[in-house]
Amino acid sequence: MPGTEYFGDEERKEVMDVLESGMLFRYNHDDQRNDHWKAREFEELFQNYTGAKHAHAVSSGSAAVACMMAAAGIGHGDEVICTPFTFIAPIEAVLFAGAIPVFTEVDETLNLSAASIEAAITPRTKAVLLVHMCGAAADLDGIKAVCDKHNIKLLEDAGQALGAFYKGKHVGLFGEAGAVSFDFFKITTAGEGGVCFTNDTDKYEIMGQFSDHGHSHVGDNRGMEPHPIMGFNYRLGELNAAVAVAQMRKLEMIREQNKKNKAILKERLRKEVPFITFRCLPDEEGDSATFLNFFMETPELALKASKEVQGVAYWYTNMYHFINQWDHLKALKSPYKLAIHDYEHRQDWNTIELPKSQNIIGRLLSIGIRATWTEEEINAFADQLISQLKKVVA
Repeated sequence: MPGTEYFGDEERKEVMDVLESGMLFRYNHDDQRNDHWKAREFEELFQNYTGAKHAHAVSSGSAAVACMMAAAGIGHGDEVICTPFTFIAPIEAVLFAGAIPVFTEVDETLNLSAASIEAAITPRTKAVLLVHMCGAAADLDGIKAVCDKHNIKLLEDAGQALGAFYKGKHVGLFGEAGAVSFDFFKITTAGEGGVCFTNDTDKYEIMGQFSDHGHSHVGDNRGMEPHPIMGFNYRLGELNAAVAVAQMRKLEMIREQNKKNKAILKERLRKEVPFITFRCLPDEEGDSATFLNFFMETPELALKASKEVQGVAYWYTNMYHFINQWDHLKALKSPYKLAIHDYEHRQDWNTIELPKSQNIIGRLLSIGIRATWTEEEINAFADQLISQLKKVVA
């Protein structure tokens, strides 16, 4: 978890600025905050790093997805093409917007493929919710071409992909809007937090209003602000924003350390473990390098390795990141009735067949890259990893 590897005086200083002023709320109260506007500063740092024209900080990556979907007008009865390999949050955002998730295949980029998206399009398709999994971009040229051809919206969930670029452009800026997460497990963290971002001024204004009960944020009297739209409370507090400010300043350093350490480990595996293959990266230079992902020859070998090899993650049996384990979703278990309970024409998620995704994720193993590894530590880990992998196939 690189972000947490670098907690120090910088984060403490930013947090103390907020505590000393006593102003934990991100809006108004100008005379009480000693000119500390941490959420605003966080957004500016994010814009400068990504090149986004607009960024709005919210309470989580999940909230950021909900806000960008609202800005894109996704709602009741709209079909949204989704990946079966993701943290469950973007699927929840689709459901709670009243829309219909439609699952299709991933390829060896670990992301949706252009071909699978095109095959899933129906007259009811409103958007593709593209998740850039495990820190690297999908095939954005191909996917953008399909979306443009069929006049459907492209929304990018880059929750795991802050610091990832595609041909020099940060992911999340190829469609109508993007979202990233700053939760505890990300490349940079605020404990909890997220950002929705876009180059479209109108959508930015909607995201800001939607995240704060529809407040316009016009004027200096919060109690008298107009409400142009309905919304909800997805605000980010100043304490979380303060941590994010310090972490944003460290992002490029962390990314460079990730890339250096991943390259060493990947080269060792490439030379010494001939029976594995690596994830396809449409833009290897743009990788944020938070994960090293590789494939065993069969799902059976990957399952065996997940039990016998230390330091690897096996997403196929993970309770939240692959469709096989989403029993609560398949049964539509909700504390209250959702719009999807009334939809007769939708995928049957209990019988859906995604053979390509089952095979790819079934063979996939992942290693989280530590930015603070020394070269000696990397090679010691590689020695152990290589030895254990060879025993699996012996």
